[in-house]
Amino acid sequence: MPNWLNLSLNIFIYLIMAVGLFGMVIPIYPGVVIIWAAVMIHALATGFAMLEIWVLVILTLLMIGGTLVDNVLMGGKARQAGASWLSIGGALLGGLIGTFAFPPIGGIIAAPTLLFLLEYARIRDSQEAWDTTKGLLTGWGLSFVARFLIGLAMIIIWIIWGVR
Repeated sequence: MPNWLNLSLNIFIYLIMAVGLFGMVIPIYPGVVIIWAAVMIHALATGFAMLEIWVLVILTLLMIGGTLVDNVLMGGKARQAGASWLSIGGALLGGLIGTFAFPPIGGIIAAPTLLFLLEYARIRDSQEAWDTTKGLLTGWGLSFVARFLIGLAMIIIWIIWGVR
């Protein structure tokens, strides 16, 4: 591959990675998946060198972990605060529908609102319902930090591999 083409490809890949990393500010945004997809684009364009396969395996495991940590932290914190699994599932579904219906803020508004309403209907105590909603919001904050660090680790691994 000519140097100018390789440089252009690398710049394109780093731009996609930056969009993935900084887009994670929006909850439910699949930033780690976007970073991983950028790596896959590069791998497809360059023919999957042997060392690249090992890098892809590591980055794939990080991507899976980053995707799971989001749900575990958000749902876990809400559950820890007393939310029922049914309410958590309803909030997740509401967040997904809200994100697609009114991107990017629909899910941000729908998930905690729905969790509050479902918990209020279940326990008939607005303070307890608010406490469980705060748990979900705390989980969102923690999941952002975790996903951002995982995404940053993915990019750093990719840069270190590229420098070799």
